[in-house]
Amino acid sequence: MRAVTAHLRDHPGFAPELLALAAVRALGPGAATWAERLRSRYPDAPADGLARLATRRFVRAAGAGGAAAAVAGLFAPLAELASVLWTHSNLVLHLAAAYGRDPAHPDRAAELLVLTQVHPDQESARAALAAARAADDPVEGTWPRAAEAAWRLAAPLTAQAGGWLALRLASRLLPGAAVLAAALGDAAAADRLAARAVAAYRPSPADPAARRAVRAS
Repeated sequence: MRAVTAHLRDHPGFAPELLALAAVRALGPGAATWAERLRSRYPDAPADGLARLATRRFVRAAGAGGAAAAVAGLFAPLAELASVLWTHSNLVLHLAAAYGRDPAHPDRAAELLVLTQVHPDQESARAALAAARAADDPVEGTWPRAAEAAWRLAAPLTAQAGGWLALRLASRLLPGAAVLAAALGDAAAADRLAARAVAAYRPSPADPAARRAVRAS
């Protein structure tokens, strides 16, 4: 963690890429263990069944995290961002494991950046990750790069960011409104991310051999 923090300080413009790489290293092994344990316990369980379990788990976690972040006062957007990044990374990596992908493989970092809509496609995500890995000396003009990184990191919250003022005003009139809205909004965002990840990782119906391989794994 100290190494990641130091790299983020020196290269804030690569914050989304560095955090994606760190998430795969930190969370990938746990996701793999989760999938292996369930397959050992339920050898006939289909990949879609494991995916539904992961989705329910992390959609609930996203809602709980949003509710907790909503009571953070002026720091609510920052607290929610941290909660969203952690939960979304866990969700994507568990869904990858459910469909037979190695959640600790470096390729998952590029997929994570695309699925969370930080990058539009795999090519740009891989190029940015390669640049982040190759970055050595601290860059000049870090503040503009830091602002850019913060904006890119906040991509999962852009649909909700404009609503924070309205939530604060509503909470004055209806106690608990901000908590409820944040919980529902973050749960819905996680559910949409799960749908994108399942579509990306589920083998094509036209490829029954691939489906059997995933189930056998």
